[in-house]
Amino acid sequence: MQNLKTYAKSLPYATEPYAQMMEMLDFILLRITQCVEAKDFDVGLLQWDSMLTYWSMLKYPIPRDRRIQLARIYFYVSVTPGVPTQIIATCADGFKGLTKSKKITIKDMRLPWKPVYDILHADLFLTRRQFEYTQVSWCMGYIADNSRKFFHPAAIDEMLSTILPSIDGTKLDHPCLSILSPDFLPLTHPQSYLPMLFRMWESINSYMYDERMLYFLSRLAELHVSPEVSDPRKLSEIPDDARSEGEGRPCWSKDDLKENEAWPGLYKDVGIFTDHQWQLLMCKCLGSMEIPLADAGSLTTGPSADNQAAFEIGRLPKPGWRIASLARIIVYSMCMDGPPVPPSNAATPLFTPLPSGMNTPDIHSSTLGDYLSAPLGRKAHSKHASYIGGSIALDSLARLIASTESFFHPSNSGAWTADLSAFIKYIVYDFNRRWHEEELPTCKTPMHRRLTRTMKRELVKSLRTVALLAIFSPDPTTVVNIQSCLKSMSVMEPDLILDPILERAVPSLEALVETQRTIAVIKALGAVAPAIVSRGVYYPGAKHLVEILHLLIPGIDLNDPSKTYIKFGDLTTAGESSSTRPDSELPLPSDTAIALPSPMADDPDISFDPPGLSKEEEDALLKDSTRSFPDWVASFIRRVIQLLENLPEEGPNGTAGGATEVQVVDAVTGACNQICVHLSEPLYDLVLRMVFDYASSNVRSNAVRAIHQLVECVANADPEKTLAKFLPFCSRNIRTELENGASSLRTTSASSPLPSDATLHWNLAILRGTVYNDGRAVLKHQEELMSLLHLLHKKALSKRGFSWSGKLLSSLLLTISHTYPLENKFVNPDEWSSDVPLHHHRHWGKVYHPDDVTVSWHVPSFEEIEFTLRIFRELVEPSLVVLNQLLEPHITRNATWRNDFCRHLSLVRNAFSGIPTLAQEILTREEIATANMTNPRHQYITSLKRQFGNLLHKASVSLRQQGEENTLDAVHMLVRAIRTYLLEYGDSRDSYFLNESQYESEKNVARQYAHQKVWPRAVYVRRARYYHSARLRWNSLERRRGPLEDHLIDDLVEWSVWQYAIIRESSQSVLEAICSSYDGVRRRALPALYKSLEPGTDDDRMKGALWTLNSPPFGKFAISEPTLAPELIRKIFGCQQNEKPSIQDCVSVVSENCLNNFVEPYLLVENVTTPELNGAISRLQATLRISAQDHQITQRCHVKRVERIELMNSAIQEATALLLEIGNSPKTHWKYEIFAIRCLRTLYAQRSVMKVTRNIKLRTFCHDPTDLALSRNHNPLQKNMPVKPLHEVTTKFLCNFKVPVDTADLKEPIFLDKNPCGWIAWPKSIALYTPPDASSSTFQPWEKLSTDTVAAIRGAVMDASFWEKLSGYYSEENHETTITQDNVSCVKSIFQILEDEPFGVLQPILEKLIADKDQNKQRAAAELLAGLLGGSKHWPTNKQRRLWDWFKPYIKQIFNSNIKTDTLMVWTSFVEYIFYKKDPRRVQPLVDYLMEEFHTMDYNGEMSFDAVKILSLFRAFYEELGWKFSAWADDAVERCWNEINSEHDDVRAYIGEIFAFTESIKRQAKPSLPTAEAFVKECRVLPVDFDIMGMRGTYHKGRILELVQRFKIWRNERLPGVRAFQSTYDRVGITVCKWLYLTLHDIHAISVFDYILPLMPELFRFTEVNDNDELAARASTLLVRMCGVTPPTSMIDSLLDAIFEAIQSSPSWRVRLKALPLMQVFYFRQVALISETKVVEILEVLCKCLDDEVVEVREMAATTLSGILRLSPRRSVLTLKDRFVRLAKNSHIPSRQHAGYNKAIRQRHAAILGICALVDSYPYTVEKWMPELLTNILAEHTYDPIPISTTVRKCASNFKKTHQDTWHEDSKRFNDDQLTALSTLLTGSSYCKLSP
Repeated sequence: MQNLKTYAKSLPYATEPYAQMMEMLDFILLRITQCVEAKDFDVGLLQWDSMLTYWSMLKYPIPRDRRIQLARIYFYVSVTPGVPTQIIATCADGFKGLTKSKKITIKDMRLPWKPVYDILHADLFLTRRQFEYTQVSWCMGYIADNSRKFFHPAAIDEMLSTILPSIDGTKLDHPCLSILSPDFLPLTHPQSYLPMLFRMWESINSYMYDERMLYFLSRLAELHVSPEVSDPRKLSEIPDDARSEGEGRPCWSKDDLKENEAWPGLYKDVGIFTDHQWQLLMCKCLGSMEIPLADAGSLTTGPSADNQAAFEIGRLPKPGWRIASLARIIVYSMCMDGPPVPPSNAATPLFTPLPSGMNTPDIHSSTLGDYLSAPLGRKAHSKHASYIGGSIALDSLARLIASTESFFHPSNSGAWTADLSAFIKYIVYDFNRRWHEEELPTCKTPMHRRLTRTMKRELVKSLRTVALLAIFSPDPTTVVNIQSCLKSMSVMEPDLILDPILERAVPSLEALVETQRTIAVIKALGAVAPAIVSRGVYYPGAKHLVEILHLLIPGIDLNDPSKTYIKFGDLTTAGESSSTRPDSELPLPSDTAIALPSPMADDPDISFDPPGLSKEEEDALLKDSTRSFPDWVASFIRRVIQLLENLPEEGPNGTAGGATEVQVVDAVTGACNQICVHLSEPLYDLVLRMVFDYASSNVRSNAVRAIHQLVECVANADPEKTLAKFLPFCSRNIRTELENGASSLRTTSASSPLPSDATLHWNLAILRGTVYNDGRAVLKHQEELMSLLHLLHKKALSKRGFSWSGKLLSSLLLTISHTYPLENKFVNPDEWSSDVPLHHHRHWGKVYHPDDVTVSWHVPSFEEIEFTLRIFRELVEPSLVVLNQLLEPHITRNATWRNDFCRHLSLVRNAFSGIPTLAQEILTREEIATANMTNPRHQYITSLKRQFGNLLHKASVSLRQQGEENTLDAVHMLVRAIRTYLLEYGDSRDSYFLNESQYESEKNVARQYAHQKVWPRAVYVRRARYYHSARLRWNSLERRRGPLEDHLIDDLVEWSVWQYAIIRESSQSVLEAICSSYDGVRRRALPALYKSLEPGTDDDRMKGALWTLNSPPFGKFAISEPTLAPELIRKIFGCQQNEKPSIQDCVSVVSENCLNNFVEPYLLVENVTTPELNGAISRLQATLRISAQDHQITQRCHVKRVERIELMNSAIQEATALLLEIGNSPKTHWKYEIFAIRCLRTLYAQRSVMKVTRNIKLRTFCHDPTDLALSRNHNPLQKNMPVKPLHEVTTKFLCNFKVPVDTADLKEPIFLDKNPCGWIAWPKSIALYTPPDASSSTFQPWEKLSTDTVAAIRGAVMDASFWEKLSGYYSEENHETTITQDNVSCVKSIFQILEDEPFGVLQPILEKLIADKDQNKQRAAAELLAGLLGGSKHWPTNKQRRLWDWFKPYIKQIFNSNIKTDTLMVWTSFVEYIFYKKDPRRVQPLVDYLMEEFHTMDYNGEMSFDAVKILSLFRAFYEELGWKFSAWADDAVERCWNEINSEHDDVRAYIGEIFAFTESIKRQAKPSLPTAEAFVKECRVLPVDFDIMGMRGTYHKGRILELVQRFKIWRNERLPGVRAFQSTYDRVGITVCKWLYLTLHDIHAISVFDYILPLMPELFRFTEVNDNDELAARASTLLVRMCGVTPPTSMIDSLLDAIFEAIQSSPSWRVRLKALPLMQVFYFRQVALISETKVVEILEVLCKCLDDEVVEVREMAATTLSGILRLSPRRSVLTLKDRFVRLAKNSHIPSRQHAGYNKAIRQRHAAILGICALVDSYPYTVEKWMPELLTNILAEHTYDPIPISTTVRKCASNFKKTHQDTWHEDSKRFNDDQLTALSTLLTGSSYCKLSP
């Protein structure tokens, strides 16, 4: 209610009293409950829900009790089975809107989770016969996400016990795996399940799953900064009153959580995460940036695994963007974790330094390698770790930014830069948000967990450098992100951000360097504007404003529109927050000078608030700077005028140039408007005089529109002075021009203006600008204006003349009759007139609370309304009389008549468009000026408007009868006038949506942090205008439609089908627009449109009707309404008689668009019982007053709903009969037949056979309407069997799939077709199928109501001709290489319904097809066979036996003889279909054949295809079985292991796939008991090293170790040269690489490390073979892709040691050369997991490699070293510097002939490479020690022998490139001598003149 009061206070009129509001609300709520009770969803509920939306639009309150009860109704409607998707979506949005407030909690309302889960689980994955899918799954995910806060935390155990048993971890597309984390689990008490989710996440390699988990964790991290949220003791306080049917409350053991003790919150090592979890998060964070290294796509393994997911996963709501999620996780994990590191003096702080304790040996007492790699400090560690800002999360962020710093640089930008920039944008945004949240008194975060000033300052330092680099990016998205980032940081720590920005901006603006750089610094200035113009943000920043404004002036140039546009945006921002007043009262302090700030000194003990000037001194500086305001204002106005003069010539439409020029002019005037409003009186007079001088002494035909907008700017600031200045001048000139023949040439169409009319147009534009604001100022000049309007109307005869006259009239009327804010200054009017003139500088950037803002409004006075009516009496009324006379039959209609008609109608139209709020149609509120309908003024204006409407109808009839081409202009004007009459009312001009957009834009510009509560005054003024427009929109929603309006609608329909296209288009646009304002327009227009489609109609009328129907309000409406659809279908099909191609093209477009909206009515909800919904309705109605009449209304609504359903059913039958008649007619064109079939498919479906038979099955076996709505049939063969949860049971269950069963006498449930449970845990029971009876049918007879349908199907399929035609259709030549699902499902449906009855008819046809080896015949045979076998699943066993007895002989014929290369995929897809979600024991003969062939085939036969076809079929077999294949896995692997060195590449590829697949299915979770409770608890209590998810590679471990030994033998036996590929070594090597590559790109990729690690030495050897490129390439790719997968933490050191071994021990320099960059890639991808000790060890290894004998290895070691040094302990860096410098100084190079020359060169080169690596490791900063290295060390070796000199020059070149953007800062690190030496190093030799 308080919110509404602040809105209402800003209006100039009173709103409804609270009691009246509540009465209106109760009425809306009553109607909603009545609609829901009567199940009138798709009409009534939607209508009244829209009323509630408008209610919210008005900011009216909904009391808490009603809000909760209504939300409950919306929830239960959403989860009612059978509700149409549109209703679900509407209620889901309504539920979210009602419950989004944090004040509504689970204490107010509890909701059941199971109904949402049941619908989602049933709808998400489609059966093979379901081809239509809806948005129900998306809606359910959306509902779950928004309602989960009302799921009782006590239901968590029940959720897990329901979901976990269904998870199959071998497949990514399992629905439970997809929906477990993001949607259902309550966020308030995650302590029991969060460790489990992390365990699962760690084991899954999936980019898609990462995104869901990160979004989920971000919400957890934000919620649980307060400990009381997760307090388990609060559970007992929450009533558990929302259990759905069958939902239990298991009570699991949670003794490890210590819930009965004082609850400390979820706090762990880093926020709510443990160290192990945090390391995983940081790895995901770095991987999420998708930074491409030279690593062959190491980050592609996750997206590749995602390709396995079914498309249905995409039907779930997308989670929040991972970049934003990661930022939120990091920010909300920040707290004081330890002592802070001393404040950083680096531009980008590094992470915590470690003490080294190193002991460097003497150079001469050890080898060079030992000297370089001496221990750097692995032994000594700090006892108490310290972190940047004292926060581990901040420390981790600094590491991340440091590691990615070079990727922010514009020279290294790419697709990843947008993600990186977005990441730092969200970091500072969320930090700012949290900072201000914790400043609120309501914040519940403990003091010791809150952010600190140290953290804030260190965060800004960490991000400052990269942000300043990326601002110069060429990517616009990156620049926008960086602007936002800089803005937030300038609010957080303005002194750290503003100074570097100014140091970059001022030189660029002074020198006007290249456009791109100038634009970048201007954007940066705009971003940090709050620090400049807001004294509250940064008090010293204001003194720079005037200097910056002066620098912006030269860049205003029309030749560079983008730069100009951005500069005016900055000026607008500055103008909104400051006053442009000169001020010089205070003298400057004697010791102060105006200068740009310099960077802060690098003082480690610098305070948060560095010493500076006092506020008084800052004010003095600011006042002194404002002395130049007059000069700047004058320069600015002159520059603007110069820009206007250079605009291109205006075209016929009145705009100068294209869209760019229009944008620039709008930006110019926007900036001018803000500046003029805030000018002091003297400065305003100066600007007014300058504009007047220019306007009065110039006439620019190219700047007419621009001068109008410029004059509007000055008029907006002071309309009285503007009118007094301009009106006499403009009036005099206009009269002179008109008297001298200006605008005397009669025209009615747009054209370029005549030069002789330029002065008239110029002055009209100026005059129109002067009447822009405050009608009170206009009243003083009404006589002059009236005289001028009369003259203009009489004399302005050209199109532009009378058009601009009409616009002048419209603007004048809007000014005097409309309600609008008068000004938008940055302070309240009373402050502006009192305190601001003296102390304006203190108010810059002032923000207000809503209650403190005063808005000045213009409300039409009595005199203004009288002036309005006078205009209508003296101008409009006579014009109406003239127009009526012009329409008399006897009047000659020539060009003069046309001009007079258009001229008078233009005036009348503009007049009425200027009074949209003058008179109301229905009395509602005070927003309408003449509210009293008995008022003579109201009666006069409404009567006059009625005359206007009658005139329009009369003119329409008259002009249609005339029908000449030369009436086009008149008709066009008429259509525009009709639009004005019908639409210009209330909200039409002051558009609600436009104001909403402008309000949001204004807030975005002014926003400094999230959830901001105080705003600049301009935002509140915009909000008041927006709220006023909302009320106007409310009052203009349902327009009154009387007979006159009906006539005008009919006229528009006629003009929409007129003969001229330009008129049709404009009329159709108006017709479409009025559909949203007037009810019943579509139903009134459709018959007339249909009439225009009748045979014999003129082609143009038919086109007009078709294109009108193509618009959504007509065609989409008609086809989606069942009662209207038959007529539309009839008319569209009737168009086939017109053979004109253009007509048929129209029909094709219309029919296609209509068909997309032709949906099958879904009426099952009518019979679904809804006790929970009924209870919710009763609870809400109990709070309302309901009379007996209201109950009668509900009953009538119910009756009408039943009648509507009957009408819909009747219409559906009519449409069906019509479509059948059309489709069967021999006269129907084939294109129309296709359309008819598609319509039928929508109604019933080929899919009609599939759909009809499926529906028969559902109706037969569904117990109630709820089952039918959920497609939940109860198969009589299905039995629920209890399960004893033991691992032995799991093993036995899987082994049983391999054991054949005799179904003859078996009556026990045994078959399981779907994926088996038990991968993680077993449920209490599972559903198994018993074998069918031997002779009795399982399903027949089908339900009685379907008897006729079944008989019709039987009659068709028992005819052999049906199968002959069908087989002929299936065997037609096409491009399909696999069987078609629809074809198979159609056949399956037939045999499922009729069982084996049609088989006798089909059998000979099928045998013939099998015998024919043609590809298309084989495909048809496969489709018929697949359908036949699929449909026989539940036949009586005797019938199944006979079928298999027939098919068995054909199995070998098909698979042994018939399969060729062109039919292999056909029969492979056949096998896939047969085994898809099917128990293999149902098709035992096929299993037996495949296994026999697999074990007996020759893997090394002469033709590889003989083995490939069997392996291809076998792959289809095991992939479709999935986990059920486990029983065969050991035998299959054993068989393949013996053939791993097969002669055929294709065969070995299949073998590799088998190894990868078996690894996948043999992986299984390892809880002590396969129960959900045990699994969840053990995930909490077991150490992180325990592999509870079974993610480690163990199944093939023995075989891998065997390979390690055998490779040694095979390597010695390897054939040399061109025969190398025939070697066993090469063959097996390639097979192993393919196998591990497949595993690496699967969801269980983490298991590959256990296999790669033992093989790593051999893999490195593979990479160096020079006679087998495939082996080398596959091994290299495998090693690099490995780096992109996060390995188990325990294996990090082992993997690095293996790489070390390759680098240090390999005799091949090529292996060392390839291992070095691999280590860099691995380090970069897994840096969060690598310990500091291991980092130091990496440095030692790299330093030793600097002494390698091969120069390429040395250089690669240096490159790798520079990358790793960036994140190394600083003490190690300094130690290495000392070592390298000492080595360089002690190295001496003898003559080339000396024996030690090469060794000396290598020694110095090692030192120089190390120094260069140190320099390169800080690419964008200059460390304290760097100048000496560059100028005193490297410079001395510029001319050393190669490769030393080459290395030095390359390092110098890189330094120059990376520091050129910041050289103005970096150069201050060097003294003069060092700068001279550096110049020599960078540019080459220095030359000097020698004296003689």
